[in-house]
Amino acid sequence: MARLLDTVAVVTGAGRGIGREIALQQAREGATVAVLARTAREIEQTASLIESEGGRAIAVTTDVTEYSAVESSFARIASELGPIDILVNNHGSFQAFGPIWECDPVAWWRDVEINLQGTFHTCRAATPAMLDRGSGRIVNLVGGGTGNSFPHGSGYASSKAAIMRLTECLNDTTIAHGVRAFAVDPGLVRTEMTEKQLFSEAGKTYLPGIRKLFDDGVNIDPSRAALLIADIAAGRFDVLAGRLSRGVDDRDLLEKDMDALVKADGRALRFSAIEQDKL
Repeated sequence: MARLLDTVAVVTGAGRGIGREIALQQAREGATVAVLARTAREIEQTASLIESEGGRAIAVTTDVTEYSAVESSFARIASELGPIDILVNNHGSFQAFGPIWECDPVAWWRDVEINLQGTFHTCRAATPAMLDRGSGRIVNLVGGGTGNSFPHGSGYASSKAAIMRLTECLNDTTIAHGVRAFAVDPGLVRTEMTEKQLFSEAGKTYLPGIRKLFDDGVNIDPSRAALLIADIAAGRFDVLAGRLSRGVDDRDLLEKDMDALVKADGRALRFSAIEQDKL
């Protein structure tokens, strides 16, 4: 397939796991890909894998919590590859486990900084050029705690719920100008992050439900999120801009149901049983 031919994709957190799979799938469908993360060795490996499959990629070492670094990286990408057509914010941190009174305050806030501030920084850097061209798609990854309580993962959950709202706010301000933002929950995937939840002492103590889910066979293949995001990049789910899609979704059924979902204001972050107008 070459649905994304002549497009430029940026994928953060692309050095391993879900981010690597997303970057590979973007390239397989024709996009030129910039892979970003803090660890140069890992993103260089991802870029090498893309090139070994006949694609084109560059590795750009970036700390998304530093806006000046993000700005410089995006300027380099635009200079070397061309205007950015899709941004996928896959970077993430989940280091603070337990009830809030036992969490290390520095670790708790670092989760929020990386997840939320990092996503704001990349969106902030990418959006103006997209608006100037009248096109672009931004995909922000969310996850556990976005739509419900996650008592022993409060920093991660708070950041992911905030990213969902940030996605809605961004989309509402840009969609009339041809730029769309989407939220994607990849589901429970066996990654380095979940390995820490499974095997660290804090994870064993405070997140036993993660072990049970894996023991029960819940382990979503990262290719499902990657294929969904490729569909989003190609415009298949533009109707769902500003809303949540999931790696576990049947994409054909989702396409069939998406008009009804929008009509019902589904897949959005709302209080139940309270009517509130957008400001």
